[in-house]
Amino acid sequence: MFLSLIRMIREFRDYQRNVSELSQLSDRELADIGLDRSDIPRVASGHYHG
Repeated sequence: MFLSLIRMIREFRDYQRNVSELSQLSDRELADIGLDRSDIPRVASGHYHG
């Protein structure tokens, strides 16, 4: 159970870091990699299949 909690915390931190890094990209840079700003949460969570 404790290891589960640690894993959840790490996953949340990774998600936040990914959102932060992707949010720093310009709209042009996002478009170049086939993303829109609205895709950022899905991409950051690993649930993007576009």
